[in-house]
Amino acid sequence: MTESWKIEAADALLSPDALVEAVRARTADGLLETWLTSSSGRSLALVSNTVRAMVVLLERDGDPGEHAVDPQAEEGVWSDGFVLSNGQDDAYPDRDTVPVEEAYRLVTHLVDTGHWPPDAHWVAER
Repeated sequence: MTESWKIEAADALLSPDALVEAVRARTADGLLETWLTSSSGRSLALVSNTVRAMVVLLERDGDPGEHAVDPQAEEGVWSDGFVLSNGQDDAYPDRDTVPVEEAYRLVTHLVDTGHWPPDAHWVAER
């Protein structure tokens, strides 16, 4: 069975390219947190500050998940401006985020294939 994805709380299932375009549009509109849900019960989050993004994949509710990392980011450098839908403004180490274009690439691959790209760097919190 092929896994299908949609933006959380939306009715329409979208292709990987359409999902990423919708995430880009949301970010451009100032909606910096987007959750995608799959037909298999997985969740994929992208939280951006428009320059960098946190990309998190959860297998199920309660899963601590896994997230993309940037091993080339400078140790100890943090970025802020990751505004959640509840208004909370977070900061993350750059090593725990990726450049926003890389985030879009990772999301496209994840929703297209169900797994991280072979060249992606990520850490499991399990």
